[in-house]
Amino acid sequence: MIVVTGATGNVGQELVRILVEGGEQVTAVSRRPAPLPDGVRHLPADLADPQSLRAALDGADALFLLVAGDDPQSILDLAAAGGVRRVVLLSSQGAGTRPEVYRHPAAFEDAVRRSGLDWTILRSGGLNTNAFAWAGTIRARRTATAPFADVGLPTVDPADIAEVAAAVLRGSGHTGRTYDLTGPGLLTPRDRVRAIGDALGTELRFIEQTRDEARAQMLEFMPEPVVEGTLAILGRPLPAEQEVSPAVEHILGRAPRTFADWAVRTAPAFR
Repeated sequence: MIVVTGATGNVGQELVRILVEGGEQVTAVSRRPAPLPDGVRHLPADLADPQSLRAALDGADALFLLVAGDDPQSILDLAAAGGVRRVVLLSSQGAGTRPEVYRHPAAFEDAVRRSGLDWTILRSGGLNTNAFAWAGTIRARRTATAPFADVGLPTVDPADIAEVAAAVLRGSGHTGRTYDLTGPGLLTPRDRVRAIGDALGTELRFIEQTRDEARAQMLEFMPEPVVEGTLAILGRPLPAEQEVSPAVEHILGRAPRTFADWAVRTAPAFR
């Protein structure tokens, strides 16, 4: 039995589908129910309340864990007591490049490494799905806004993260490894808006925000330290944050999906 936390999210929902199609028994954990493949057991739980995970972890073999809540040690202790032998943590690239800012995922990584379980850490770069933030203005006015219009980053398709997670959960040779997951090349915000326009068959207008404008917008839904860290990555990325990782191709035997692929697949959200 494989337990998938965040099972209704961008990565988790796809991971559940892949595992089920591969013949695995899956327990899907999320705060709220959502459509899941037939045969999947869903248990409502909140990572902020580790005890709510007890029933899901009892009798499980492996755990796909998100960085959520503030007590990773209790989650991992419950996992070990329930019989879990392997944990795959979905962390953030920032835990490696800017641990002084991304303290939360860094703390989860440290707890996983000390857990005594077989562990693998997946560090995600920026997600292609962050572009959904533009969906409202693209639908309404065919415009998108972002800061640092011409700074490129190798954003990654959540479907690739899910496929890598499935391979690691089911395969061997990944214990004690930390993988950075990126897309196949650098794209700027301007590039990504252009790719969405191409997928829609229409020209979109890109409006560059100032740093202060972007900061004010982000503060509406993100803590200030995370906002500052995010703006630093977006505006002045470190060399490691612009590096295209070979991990997706190494694990899956194919190149990562492109942003253009993602844009075509998700075009209905922008129409």
